[in-house]
Amino acid sequence: MAIRQKRLLDRIKDKDFKLQSLLETTKAINNKVGTEELLAIYKTTLRDDLSIEKVILFAFDGAWKCILKYGVEGEIGDIADETYFKQSNNISLNIDSSVSDEAFDIVIPVSHNDKPIAYLLVGDIGEQEIKVSPVIKHMNFIQTFTNIILVAIENEKMAVDILRQERTKKELELAAEMQALLVPDTLPKNDLHEIAAVYKPHQQVGGDYYDFMQLNEQEVMFCMADVSGKGVSAAFLMSNFQAYLRAIFTYCNMSLEEVVRELNSRVMSSAMGEKYITFFIAIFNNETRELRYINCGHNPPVSVNAAGKAELLSLGSIGLGMFEEIPTISQGSLVLDKNALVVCYTDGLVELENEDHEEYSLEALEELILANLEKTPEQLNRLIMQSLEDYRGSMPYIDDTALLTCRLF
Repeated sequence: MAIRQKRLLDRIKDKDFKLQSLLETTKAINNKVGTEELLAIYKTTLRDDLSIEKVILFAFDGAWKCILKYGVEGEIGDIADETYFKQSNNISLNIDSSVSDEAFDIVIPVSHNDKPIAYLLVGDIGEQEIKVSPVIKHMNFIQTFTNIILVAIENEKMAVDILRQERTKKELELAAEMQALLVPDTLPKNDLHEIAAVYKPHQQVGGDYYDFMQLNEQEVMFCMADVSGKGVSAAFLMSNFQAYLRAIFTYCNMSLEEVVRELNSRVMSSAMGEKYITFFIAIFNNETRELRYINCGHNPPVSVNAAGKAELLSLGSIGLGMFEEIPTISQGSLVLDKNALVVCYTDGLVELENEDHEEYSLEALEELILANLEKTPEQLNRLIMQSLEDYRGSMPYIDDTALLTCRLF
């Protein structure tokens, strides 16, 4: 009778202990304690309350990584192959540490939603003379307790990831708003010139840029640029570039070559050689009809005269920010007929691939332009973009795409 009562009291004591452990853990989770504190609670429960002498806990994060150990010396390496935990019929594994091999008596898999999330390696009772191993005795509790701890840690990681994603989303929104300010909100449509543009960033923000600016009564400037890379860093570099370009034409009186050299210095100081910008810039004189331009490693714009003859505007230099000093600069110059057309674009347009992995190509763009010379710039841009949509089929856009079409009357 006394033995029976003792067993009953032991069972009640075990249940009380387990309930108390789960209660304290639940409170800690509700209080949003960190991973270290959760693992400390876990360690105390296994080592002090259950008298388990040696433990390694592996959780998956790209590989099976040791997130907790005690009773073990040395560093525990990652386990790449999950079958490592299932290799022994007698549930005994050797884990290589930097000091010596460590033998374990039991491997406990822990699953969540039928998916293994952890493996608990236990060196059971050592030399203690205990009739029933505490691991065997409390196996269900250990699995449940480990599951609760691991899921809580995973949820904490997810919460951190969500906050990081929200922060990134906000940064992208701000960058997109900033980028929208880079390009002109309105483009001229008058007796001297009609301008239309399209910009399709590959991501929420991109690194392409175009601009049009009235310099004086006779001259206008238009340009197109493409920064290497994508995303927020490319957008910020381009915003800096645009601000400096506008400042030059607003407050300085420089030749095109001087403008290019000054911009190259600016890009070098901003990007520190990690990025570069391809850039096309042109100045058109309404009275003389002369177009002066420099192409800094950019895709050559297509100029079409009244007779329907196309010319590529390719003279210039290397891209901006490739070298501290640009070795040579060649300035192009041509006299445009009335009603001439100049189409500027970025590489995302001509390098777009179809389902056969063939690029759209400059030749296809030229052909489309020459077949639709009577169209307005806005109509022509729509035709080009629709042509791209038809060409790519199910293939995604691989880069930012910008298009600036200028009709010079």
